[in-house]
Order: sequence, then C-alpha cells, then structure tokens
Amino acid sequence: MEYRLLGRTGVEVSPLCLGTMMFGAWGNNDVDDSIRIIHHALDAGINFVDTADVYSSGESEEIVGKALKARRDDVVLATKFFMPMGDGPNQGGGSRRWIMREVENSLQRLGTDYIDLYQVHRPIATTDVEETLGALSDLVRQGKVRYIGSSSYSASQIVEAQVVSRDRNLSRFVTEQPPYSILVRGIEQDVLPTTQRHGMGTLSYSPLAGGWLSGKWRKNAAPSPTSAARPAARFDMASIANQQKLEVVDALARVADEAGITLIELAIAFVINHPGITSAIIGPRTMEQLASQLPAADVTLSTEVLDRIDELVAPGLTLNADDNSYGASELVVTARRR
Repeated sequence: MEYRLLGRTGVEVSPLCLGTMMFGAWGNNDVDDSIRIIHHALDAGINFVDTADVYSSGESEEIVGKALKARRDDVVLATKFFMPMGDGPNQGGGSRRWIMREVENSLQRLGTDYIDLYQVHRPIATTDVEETLGALSDLVRQGKVRYIGSSSYSASQIVEAQVVSRDRNLSRFVTEQPPYSILVRGIEQDVLPTTQRHGMGTLSYSPLAGGWLSGKWRKNAAPSPTSAARPAARFDMASIANQQKLEVVDALARVADEAGITLIELAIAFVINHPGITSAIIGPRTMEQLASQLPAADVTLSTEVLDRIDELVAPGLTLNADDNSYGASELVVTARRR
C-alpha cells in the first residue's frame, strides 16, 4: 500500500483510513471480532484509524484502545469531539470547558497519552471559533494532541478558521473530514479547492454513500427501515431523488463490471483517485465487509471510466440535496432562502 502525506504535516498515512463507528453497540457487539477486524486492517497496511467519542457512547474508543495496545506507535490515531455525551448542558460542543474535559475522557478510553489528530466533529455556530482553536492549541502545546482538524465544515468556515489561526497565532486545522462519494459530489465545488489551497489533508467519509454504493439497494428494492442514523429523507426509496440514485447505482454497477472490478471497489477508488483526497474512511462492521473494501486501495480508474462516472453524476453534483445536510447549516436547502 502506498502512503500519502497528510496535508503539509510530513506525516504519511494510508489511502484507506479505518473508521470505527460500527464497532460497539452501534454495529458489531462482539469486541473480540472488532479487534480482529482492526488487526487485519493494520496487517493489510492501513496505518490510519478514525473514531469519535460519541460512537457507541465511548465504546468504540475503548475497543480501538484495546486493539492498539501493542501497536500504538505504528498508527496515526484520530478521534473527534463535539456531539453530546450526556443529557445535561455543557456535555458537548466546542467550548474550552468541554474540550479540556472530554480530551481526558478520550485519552483514558483509548488507553494512550496522546491523540495524533483531534477533530471538531461538526461546525459550531454558537461558539466563537477562536474559543475552540484556543483550547485545541493549548492541548497541542501540552503534547496531548499532535494535530487538529475539522469535520463537515463548509468552505467559508474552513477559511474563517484558517484566518483566525493565522491572526491569533493559534494552531490551525490541518485536515477536513467531509462526506464524499460518487453520489455526493458537492464538496468538489468549493470544499476541495479550499482545502487544497490551504494545504490541508482531506479525509472523506461515507465513500459508499451510506451503503447506496455497496450494492445493498438496487432498483425496485423494498423501502429500507429508517432511524436516527438513516433519516427517511435520505433513504426513502419512494422519493424521486432516491429513485434517481437507484438508476445511477445500476448504471455504475455496469461500469464496474466492464472495468473488471466490483461496485464497492469502483466507489472507493473514485474517492481516493481525486487529487484533493488524502484518505477515504471505510467503516466495515464485519471481516467480510473489510475484505471487500481493501482491494480498492490498489485500483486506479482510467480516464474513460472517470468520464463515464461524470456522465452519470456531474462533477460537483449531489443527487439528493438531503445528503448535503451533514453539518454545515448553510448547505441545507431551506437555509438558502431564509
């Protein structure tokens, strides 16, 4: 597996990053099996692992910590904060008060004394970005955090954070973690050019578009159960936008077939073939899912294949506007007219 520079940090990471959201109560309840999956990913050459405090209410971080106990120095370990971790006030967000408390909780769960990449899980409209960056800068100086990053920021929010870091002499976000897939290409319009201009690494999540590009849902599929993780607007098979997605998925499956690869490999390779993407976060729940995703690291898509993908989903286009509602409030359709 060939490694890539993480922005301008000098750190090298694998083009596939192991996302661990599905380890624990949210997905795989078998701790030993989850650890085996993590070890298999590391043995395959992945040296980049991403988690978050909120995943299974901290259980994912605990599983990652157990898995990395004897291999910590070989791994670039990323986690995130922001999401509520309790019912009371001040148990989430981007305040100094919460960041200083929650980093200690994550360190304990992960069984380590430092986090390589500590990321803000979502934009924080109610908190001054200087407040957040100031606290994170102190963690960098203390050695508890090596680098800091953002997740699901809009281009304007990325620029604002970079300007504040420069003007206030604070640590800057060296990475951004947006959603990106063949079906969700909105970041090509502004986020990717912005991260490239600022020399940031981009770690994209959901390369399989929440399962749409795994082959799980095809034309004439029965409606899929919805939940907090799968809201109806994004997974209602009766909606016009999602019917269009099903049409495109069928066409993409034919493109993959003719290229001699699987739909999963096509989808992930599309993401990591973009020059602005450092690493695609894959989130397997089972060993079989991991095995189906690993080969994508060695797939290079031809210009002809990329052109055919562009014909199906134009660059910069997100087929279902609800797929943009991932964090940056100004990207939500209703926010554009109010």
